[in-house]
Amino acid sequence: MENRQITYTKGDATAPIGNGTKIIAHICNDIGGWGKGFVLAVSKRWKEPEKQYRTWYKSKENFGLGEVQFVQVEQEIYVANMIGQRGVKMPFKAPPIRYDAVENALVKLSEKAAELNATVHMPRIGCGLAGGKWEQIEPLIIRHLIEKNVEVFVYDF
Repeated sequence: MENRQITYTKGDATAPIGNGTKIIAHICNDIGGWGKGFVLAVSKRWKEPEKQYRTWYKSKENFGLGEVQFVQVEQEIYVANMIGQRGVKMPFKAPPIRYDAVENALVKLSEKAAELNATVHMPRIGCGLAGGKWEQIEPLIIRHLIEKNVEVFVYDF
């Protein structure tokens, strides 16, 4: 097997590069909040991911840490709403990132990417408002996506 790795690129993860089917992955919280961070860029481009996330939250059906909702936004583009954050950032408390939930979500993302023969595109997930550390997220991406032959692009805006 060839030694694949994450492709880092400058740009906007909501405008993914390359051909074929693409999944844009990002981290959501588990309290139904959508209004800060990367989700604003997603909502500016497509209304459906936010609408479906809010409906999913209200329904409580399979909504929780580690779960993923896939929303098709264009013929060859999906958005993966991955629940990897407990609540929102609170001053003087531990960051809301939940690495085990991110890991569970990445397993589901990997399966969906294989099913669709898709590439995965993302900002540095979990490292903004969720307060995570890329040194802890990157190995999870390598283990659950790269090592499963899913091509991953990480965008720095």
